[in-house]
Amino acid sequence: MNRPTGRAGHRAPSLELVRDGRHRGGSPDALPEHAAQPEEQARRAAGGPPAPGPGDAPPPSREEALDAELRERTADLQRLKAEYDNYRKRVRRDRLAVREIAVANVLGRLLPVLDALAGAAGQGEMTDGLGRVDRALRAELGALGLESFGAAGDPFDPSVHEAVSYRRTDTVERPTCTAVLRPGYRVGGHLLRPAQTAVAEPLAGPPGAAAPPG
Repeated sequence: MNRPTGRAGHRAPSLELVRDGRHRGGSPDALPEHAAQPEEQARRAAGGPPAPGPGDAPPPSREEALDAELRERTADLQRLKAEYDNYRKRVRRDRLAVREIAVANVLGRLLPVLDALAGAAGQGEMTDGLGRVDRALRAELGALGLESFGAAGDPFDPSVHEAVSYRRTDTVERPTCTAVLRPGYRVGGHLLRPAQTAVAEPLAGPPGAAAPPG
């Protein structure tokens, strides 16, 4: 088909159809994907975070961020304080244990002196001056935590008593210390030496019970 011509043999300009999104099934109000809103463009140019989407939570405010940081720092300080308190308790416990061991070693060396003084008193050889020394020494050792134990009538306990003699009798209902031949000593939780005792046991002892070593 020939195109119509104008005056003086010139061809008429052709008409072009302007196609929009409606011819492609799109929305008449749709913008190209690369076209961003002015606010979003300004935010991106300023280096700020992108605008939240419809399903995103709003970013925390400055006050909320400071509160969260304060809670975190407080938790760190509390944890450090608890660790320091535990360290102090552990150091104190270790120091007390070392002190008890040192005192126990020293007092253990003085037990023969106490035995000698007790023997002198038992034989009537204790003079007034020696008696004052004995009382002063025992007072000072007691202040350091030294305790003597063992008396006639105490229930026999093999963990703290050493039986040096043994007999059966109907005058007791359980194994009993009838006499103390040498007192025992301890300091704190440390046993320096057991008490040497004579032990009596009922005639009808428990089945299968073995007699203490005599």
